[in-house]
Amino acid sequence: MKRSNQRKSRRAERPTLPELDQTKRSVLNSVASQQSRRSYQHAMEEFIDWYCSEPRLALNRGVVLRYRMQLETRQLAPSTINVRLAAVRRLVYEAADTGLLTSELVAGIRRVKGIPQLGRGVGNWLTASEGEKLLSGFDPLSLRARRDAAIVSLLLGCGLRRSEVVGLKVHAIQRRENHWAIVDLVGKGGRVRTVPIPDWVKAAIDR
Repeated sequence: MKRSNQRKSRRAERPTLPELDQTKRSVLNSVASQQSRRSYQHAMEEFIDWYCSEPRLALNRGVVLRYRMQLETRQLAPSTINVRLAAVRRLVYEAADTGLLTSELVAGIRRVKGIPQLGRGVGNWLTASEGEKLLSGFDPLSLRARRDAAIVSLLLGCGLRRSEVVGLKVHAIQRRENHWAIVDLVGKGGRVRTVPIPDWVKAAIDR
């Protein structure tokens, strides 16, 4: 009986590809944001491909550390590596909930730290002059260019995500206490917020 339990324990540490695929689908079903879902899907599929291409080792802290080292050798940005590791953790947590991994293994994997970002901003940040130069490049006589200028103005002046600009409705733009704002904007994770609109952004929308 003891030997049988040991075999079952070793088996639980080595989830198969079909089991990992099923776990991945469960994670994706729990993510509300479409943008986050795409990011998690790509990251989890990349990890599963890597894990299944390696010798059949137990899915534990050591394996996840090896995966982090592999990501670092590809010279990916720290923010990219941290997103990949966050997706792996979500996959592991779901695997534990379904009995594929033990709580002890999950606790070890949770201790795998991300890469310090040293306070650097994620992505390419435009300076004020670069933003002005970008906006000045639109043809004021073209209807399409005026539309594009309004879109870029919302991205720059209000800090909206692309999906938020695409889903923005005219009735959400309202005047509140002598200034314009986007009211009850539903963003990432279903969070609702009100975003002030600078005068120059409102002028671009009006045009």
